[in-house]
Amino acid sequence: MSSSSYRFSFGPWNISEGSDPFGVDVRPVFPHESKFALYRPLGFEGVQFHDDDVVPGMDDLSPSQIAANAEEVRGMLHNQGLTPEFVAPRLWFAQETTDGAYTSNCASDRAYAWDRTKKCIDIARAINSKAIVLWLAREGSYIRESKDARLAYQRILDTINAMLDYDKEIEIWIEPKPNEPTDQAYVPTIGHAVALSFASKDHSRVKGLIESAHALLAGLDPSDEMAFALAHDKLASVHLNDQNGLKYDQDKNFGGANLRAAFNQVRVLEEAGFGSRGEFVGLDVKAIRTQRGCPVTDHLRNSRELFLHLVDKARSFDKTLLQKLRDERDYEALELYTLKHLMGVR
Repeated sequence: MSSSSYRFSFGPWNISEGSDPFGVDVRPVFPHESKFALYRPLGFEGVQFHDDDVVPGMDDLSPSQIAANAEEVRGMLHNQGLTPEFVAPRLWFAQETTDGAYTSNCASDRAYAWDRTKKCIDIARAINSKAIVLWLAREGSYIRESKDARLAYQRILDTINAMLDYDKEIEIWIEPKPNEPTDQAYVPTIGHAVALSFASKDHSRVKGLIESAHALLAGLDPSDEMAFALAHDKLASVHLNDQNGLKYDQDKNFGGANLRAAFNQVRVLEEAGFGSRGEFVGLDVKAIRTQRGCPVTDHLRNSRELFLHLVDKARSFDKTLLQKLRDERDYEALELYTLKHLMGVR
């Protein structure tokens, strides 16, 4: 697989406004509908969506209005030569999801979440997307006693099965994250997501999506999380970015905090042939908060460029020497070789 054959995606929120919760805005608003024209020139062909990215204000619209709005977006994507990678139900902003969506203690809140999920699936199919991403943002708790965790996990599984029944072709991609906005989430790692997949009624349609920063927030290595999913044929997509420590989700440029960790993510994906079945390499990166301009897109271009540089590094990694040093258990020499290889030192 040539480096040029990798396909890349990002979400419209990655070209965002310059809002700053601690100060003045540093960038003007860039119209959402103008973002699609930027994808191809940047080297991207896949678009990640939330349901209300496709249909803003969808909770206040009729089914026919939702369908009409989705059809308009479908046409826009077609005109730009873009592929909708997935649609995700945004279940963390509504009043009904403050204390969870599928795991809320309130039956009417759970009913809202299910209705929103069905609308999301309908929107995905209307724009020709085959996948729903479940980022279970508020499926967790702030204090352990506030919810019955065993029941919460059953409710998540029941929802996944109901989604599989609602649409016989749609795939469900679970995106784990250990915290934020909840204190502790119920599906914090890809291992939890894979377990839910195999517990579902059709595990072939339930997979995982790994975001680098989410794994780091859990104190885990993203490349190991990716390898685990790949070992079970459960890695549907990745959201590459970086993270400086165990703090809020930063969405830094890929490789911006730890180049070696970025290399190992690329190496694992490359060695497994990820992308050969059409999978996208997704980027979920935000512009540096102080960056001026409109629109600001260098963070996307730079992260994609770095990924492709690391593909070349992975392919030129001396596999014979690697095996020799593994056999000899000479990990000091292996570490030195790896670092020199990344620095371009012979």
